[in-house]
Amino acid sequence: MFPKPIENSSAGVRTGYQIILPIALFIWLLPLLAIFLTSIRPAIDINQGNIFGMPSDFLLIENYAAVFQQSKAGMYLWNSVRITIPTVILAVGLSCLTGYALSVYRFKWAVPLFFVFVAGNFVPFQILMVPVRDLSVNTGLYDTVKGLVLFHSAFQLGFCTLFMRNFIKALPYELIESARIDGVGEFKIFWYLVLPLVKPAIAALSVLIFTFIWNDFFWATVLIQGDHALPITAGVRALNGQFVSQWQLVSAASLLAAIPPVLMFFAMQKHFIAGLTLGATKG
Repeated sequence: MFPKPIENSSAGVRTGYQIILPIALFIWLLPLLAIFLTSIRPAIDINQGNIFGMPSDFLLIENYAAVFQQSKAGMYLWNSVRITIPTVILAVGLSCLTGYALSVYRFKWAVPLFFVFVAGNFVPFQILMVPVRDLSVNTGLYDTVKGLVLFHSAFQLGFCTLFMRNFIKALPYELIESARIDGVGEFKIFWYLVLPLVKPAIAALSVLIFTFIWNDFFWATVLIQGDHALPITAGVRALNGQFVSQWQLVSAASLLAAIPPVLMFFAMQKHFIAGLTLGATKG
């Protein structure tokens, strides 16, 4: 059912794996490497057709500084932070509560309610585009950071609830029953017993939602019109029109937009892997 660990394979298979893995990694990273080389080229290289060769000059600091000096990239990055961080807190925090309720409490509407949370994940965003935009206009949330945060939180809550409910449900129910017998209140059970046990799952979910929201382009385009609330993913498109043929600056801005999710993943890598493998083995 599960793939055999590479260390348990024959010597020939291990050798082939060691040879193929760096090659596959290089091919996978090749587009990113090409974008990075473009981001440090002088404009004359691109105009002369030197796109895939080595740059004639390395303008790392100059090009990346020009992105901030000649555009609103700094504001776009700050907007992404203002949108992503509150969304992660709201979506993950609420999903911990809903996941706990749907996994611990036994009530008549638990299964239908859980189905409602899950079913929302299967609705294509394109179908919701017009009604969501109309709703945001009617409620005064259109073209605001607050509106994007609220809609992102609502859209992600279904997936987050499914994620947290499954992890909390995997905990031994006897722990919760024992705490109740000892007279511990429900909130204290949730806060002091359940949450510490699912911290790896919360960390893994936070990394996933951070990546989803930071990289969002669709809703940023639908619900935001002005530069004052535009995140960096949609802002790069505006930079493309502003810089016209200065692809070295567009490439630099694109890499700047990709850096925070990568840093987030590596900073939380240990917790992310622990969260994904939580409950995979039995002690």
